[in-house]
Amino acid sequence: MKNIVILISGSGSNMAAIVRAAEQGRWGERLHARVAAVVSNRADAQGLAFAKDHGIPTAVLDHKAFASREDFDAALMAQIDRFSPDLVVLAGFMRILTPAFVAHYTGRLLNIHPSLLPAFAGLNTHQRAIDAGCRFAGATVHQVTAELDHGQILAQAVVPVLPGDTAQALAARVLTQEHLIYPRAVAGFFSRQFG
Repeated sequence: MKNIVILISGSGSNMAAIVRAAEQGRWGERLHARVAAVVSNRADAQGLAFAKDHGIPTAVLDHKAFASREDFDAALMAQIDRFSPDLVVLAGFMRILTPAFVAHYTGRLLNIHPSLLPAFAGLNTHQRAIDAGCRFAGATVHQVTAELDHGQILAQAVVPVLPGDTAQALAARVLTQEHLIYPRAVAGFFSRQFG
C-alpha cells in the first residue's frame, strides 16, 4: 500500500476533499494508495477532527516549540517518516519549508497554490489578480521545489474574475476548484508513478 501523508494548518478542506475522493474512488483497491496520516503544526487545526472521524492517524508538531525552522523541519521529517510516505501533500500547511526538507521528499512532495502559476506566486494572490485586471484566476497543483511556488505543474483550474469581485469572493470560487483538482492530481500521481 502506498502511503499519503497530508500536512495542514487549519480547516483542512483540501485534505478533506482528498480523503473523500480516496474513499469514494476506492483508492486502496484501484491505486493501492491510502491517506496514512494527517500532520499539523497547530493543535487547534479544525481538519484534525475530520481526519480522526475518518479513522486517519493524526499528529501535531507545534513549530513554536522549536528554536529554528531547521529544527522544526527535522522533527517534522521524523514524524512524517514514521508513516513511510510515498507522497507528502501540503494542504494549507502555512510554513515555508527548508531546502533540506524539500530535498528529503524530492519527487514526492505536492502543493496547491491559489493562482495560475507562474502568475502570482506567494501571498495575497486573489487581490493581486484583481488589482492587475486579470479576467481569469485559478489554482495550480505542483511539485514542490526549493523555489517558492515553482516546480512541475500537475493540474490547473481556471475561474473567471467577475466584475466587482472581492478577494474573498474570488478565493471562495477558486477553493471549489481546488477541491476538484487536488484529489485528481494526487490520484494521477499514483497512476503515473506506479500504474
